[in-house]
Parts: sequence; C-alpha cells; structure tokens
Amino acid sequence: MLVSLQACQLVSQYVYIMRKTKTTIQAKAKKIKLLLLDVDGVLTDGRIILDNHGNELKAFHVRDGHGIKLAQRAGIIIGIITGRKSEVVTVRARELGIEEVHQGAKEKLAVYESVIAKYGLRDAEVAYMGDDIVDLDIFKRVGMAVTVADADPAVLPHVDMVTKCAGGRGAVREFINLLLKNRANKLASWLAG
Repeated sequence: MLVSLQACQLVSQYVYIMRKTKTTIQAKAKKIKLLLLDVDGVLTDGRIILDNHGNELKAFHVRDGHGIKLAQRAGIIIGIITGRKSEVVTVRARELGIEEVHQGAKEKLAVYESVIAKYGLRDAEVAYMGDDIVDLDIFKRVGMAVTVADADPAVLPHVDMVTKCAGGRGAVREFINLLLKNRANKLASWLAG
C-alpha cells in the first residue's frame, strides 16, 4: 500500500507540474467565486466507519475546516456535492456555515448546473474538488478542476491541479490557500507572508 501511495504522489506531482503552468493556475484562481467540494476522498480520507449500531462516522481535518471559513470570509461561496447521504456531513456543513449542501447527488452535473444558475455564475468562476470518475463531468466544465494526491489515477488527465496533500489530510486547505494567495485582500497578504 505504501508503494502505491508513493507512486500516486509522484504521478500527482508530475501532473501538477506538467499539466498547467503556474501562471495559468494563478489566472484561473483569481476568477473563482464558488468552490464546490466532494466529501468522501476530498473532505475525508475516503474511509467510511460504521459502529455496531450502524452509525456512520467520518473524520474531517480541522485545517480544511479553517480554510473553508477563511475562504468564506474572503467572499468565496463554498458548497458540497456528494453522491452519498450522511448525517455527519449535514452536521459538519452546519458547523462550517456551508448552506449549499447537496447529498445523494446521483447526477452531480445536474446539481452543479442548478447551483451555478442560482448564483448567476459562469463555469470559469467555479472550482470543483473531486477524486474519482464520478466527478469527471464536472471537471470538464469548471474553471478549475482540482483533485487530491491519492485520487483515482483516471481523473488526473482531466484536472488543472493535484494537491500535494491526500484527501482528508489538508488537501482542501492547500487549495484554498492557493485561491486566497491570488486574491487582492487582507487574507491574501497575510497568507503570502
């Protein structure tokens, strides 16, 4: 398992460096007004833990949560589109003040289209983070398609950026930091150091 994770990380770094230039990534990041996130494999490490009573448990990274709050303060709308339904996701979204939550989305692209229509946004103003082939339709539409270091390799040719962090291990915060560094506001100058 360790060998395949290292191989995935090497492929991810290669795709990130070779697929897009830094200038292209920065230009795209400046346009983002809405960040949509998958849950399993992006906000979590992809594991689903069930207790003896059938309760579903998920672990969320605190830095991802803090990054979401920073993005919201900077005016970026955060939303969730996930194929599964889980009360844990509802609770976490409520804690973070995420109002745009779509669970049980079997047709993610249809949900995506309704969300951007609601906010009057163009594809170029939206970023999406996913990690598997069910995310490909949205990846092909958004202004910035982002995946995590341990994503399914089939998605790598379809994204603009692969994070160095794995899903549920700070990948969302990593991408949000990039978005904020490319915005003209107080948070951007704070992150730039």
